[in-house]
Order: sequence, then structure tokens, then C-alpha cells
Amino acid sequence: MKMVKNKMAFLAPVIALAVVLIFSLTLVPSVNPTPKNLPIAFVNEDQGMTLPDRTKVNMGEKTANLIKTSAKAKSGNEPVVDWVTVKSYKEVKQGLDERKYYAALVLPKDFSQKQASLQTPNPSSPTVQILVNQGMNTMASTLAGQMLNGIVDNMNENIRTQLLTGFDKQAGTLTTKQAAALASPIIKNVINVNETGTHSANGNAPVSLFQPLWMACIAGAAFLTVMLNKLSFASRREKFANQLVQVLIGAVLAILVGFGLTWMADAVGMHIPNFTNIAWFLSIAYFSFFLMISAALSWLGMKGLPLFVIILFFGAPLLSMAPELMSSFYTDWIYSWLPMRFMVDGLRELFFFDKGLSWNHPTAVLVGIGIGGLAVLLTSALKPGKKKEGKPQTGL
Repeated sequence: MKMVKNKMAFLAPVIALAVVLIFSLTLVPSVNPTPKNLPIAFVNEDQGMTLPDRTKVNMGEKTANLIKTSAKAKSGNEPVVDWVTVKSYKEVKQGLDERKYYAALVLPKDFSQKQASLQTPNPSSPTVQILVNQGMNTMASTLAGQMLNGIVDNMNENIRTQLLTGFDKQAGTLTTKQAAALASPIIKNVINVNETGTHSANGNAPVSLFQPLWMACIAGAAFLTVMLNKLSFASRREKFANQLVQVLIGAVLAILVGFGLTWMADAVGMHIPNFTNIAWFLSIAYFSFFLMISAALSWLGMKGLPLFVIILFFGAPLLSMAPELMSSFYTDWIYSWLPMRFMVDGLRELFFFDKGLSWNHPTAVLVGIGIGGLAVLLTSALKPGKKKEGKPQTGL
């Protein structure tokens, strides 16, 4: 049989295994995400108290010291949490809105006073606040919230042990209020800020919009590049003019895809906070990526197309993860170079942080990518092109 005799047939298993191996690497970041330097804010508003012997006590400061001590990393390892001390609730709320922290622990002004009252016949448990920044990243904020809940649970266990030891030494009986306070010496008040809400793909709505938009960019750029490559131009000026037409068509496609994708997302039940803002931002993102892909294809030809398909497969799993949950390799060498992460960041602000379309960092970067792509695309007109029969290639 000719197929058996053909040596190329034996390459099929090698190629198949190579493809499996390469694309299996996309699973690595999400298999066992390990947090490192996860920024969590700590607010100590405790005013302390003065004991009858005039000794000043501030349980909030003691708690802060214990937290910082426990957060120190083992030798050679990075700490799991990067504790950031913030002065006030107002300041930490602003930091959460600016996506500086995944969560925050806030100790109230009466933390010391109420904790001391737990030893009296009329105890009053202090209430601490745990703020979980849902919109920043679902996975990381959930993990940060679990850590803070665990810290407060440990505090409760320690205080409960201390109280029981004290009551045992006094050999006294417990009142009903004291017994109730022992069950939860410190009350947790967990508050989700910048909530993802319902119908948001579990907080991954910005990521879910990336794949159809990226594929539409590849399709649009590839189709117009193939169409342009089939043409013959009498001069570089003529080729340049046709490339400008290509850019204008890309702008039209950007508006159609931006508004069309937003409409379809809304139609299937996704919560769209502001239709116009999200549609225009998706249009900006599409046009930026379209110019970038078109620029690469104008120089590399269709051989450059697999590059953007690979970026899709390797980039998509990382977009739903926080950088603090990735290994340093993925953070430094893959995630940092993904242009689509700015699209996702911009959409997070529009979806969950109640921010309108503005000249922010994600928008500025996307525009910068588009300008760079446009420049590279237009300079490809200087390449030698196909000659029109009977007419030599001339300069500008």
C-alpha cells in the first residue's frame, strides 16, 4: 500500500503527540494555583482603652502584629499574603474600588473595649468587617475572603481559650450572656464590594466575551489580508491606498462586532450594566486587535496566523486567573505579554466597578496597540509587491 510505504505517514503519531503536549501546557496554570503576595488590606481603627491601673491596651495593634508575624514567608518562599496597612475605612474602600486589594479586614474603634467586656457579666462581642472585592477577580477574592475568615476563626478560638481559662481560675459560673459570647467572641460581618451579581458567568463575563471577539478579529484580518494579497498594484502608492481602505473596513467591522457582540450577550441573558459603554469599548478592543493581527499578516503572510491561534489557547485560561495565583514563569513570560488582558481589565471596570467609558489605563494601552499595529501595517506597503503585467513597480 502506498500509504504504508510513504515515510510521511509515520510522522502522524509524532505530530499528534506534539500537538497534545503543546496544548496540554495550557492546563498547567489552573491545575494547582498557589497564591503569592496576594494584596489584602488591614485597617485598625481600634482606639484602645485604659485599664483601672492606667495601663493602655490596644488589642488592634496586637492583632496587627500577630497577622504580620504569621504572614512572614518561610525561607526561600514568597509570602502568601502581602498585608497592606491602611489608615481608615474610607481609604480602604477607595483602594478596593481602584482594584488595589482583593479583600480587607477592618477592626472597629471599640475593638479593645468590647473584647475586654467579654470577661464581665454583660459581655459585648466586637464586630470586625471582612470586605471581599468580588469584581477584581472571582478566584482570588474568594481565596482572600476564605483566608480572612480563617484568621477571624483562629482569633475566636484563641480568645475563647483565654476566657475559659480565666473563668476556670475564678471558679465562677457563667451567665447566659457570657455563654453566648463564648460561642462567637468576635462577630464577622462579611461584605461583598463591587459585586459580580447574577448573570455574569460567575464573575467571568469579561473573559467570556474575549474569545468570540478575538476569533472575529482573526477572521476579519485574515479575510482582508488574503483579499489584498490577491491584488496586483502598479505602485506602492496604490498599495498604500488599498491598505487605508483595509483599515477603514476594519473600523466598520469593529463597530459591527462591538455592538453585535454586546447585543448577543444581552440577548442570551448576560447582565450588561451599560450597553453603549461596553459596546464602544469592545469596538475599540476589536479595532486594536484587528490592526495588530493585520500588521503581522502583512509582513509574515498567512504563516503568521497560527501565532494568534496559539495566543488564544494559551491566553484564555490565564485571563480568568489573578497574576498572584500564577507561577513566576507564566506571570513574567506569558501573562505580561498578553494584549487581551487589557481588554478584560477594562471590561471588569465597566461590568463591576460602575465606571464609565473613559481614558483609563486599559483604554490607553489598547489605543497604543492599535496605533503601533497601524504603523507596522502601513509600512508594509514598502515591501516589493506583485507587478502588474506591463507596468514596472515604481516608488512613491
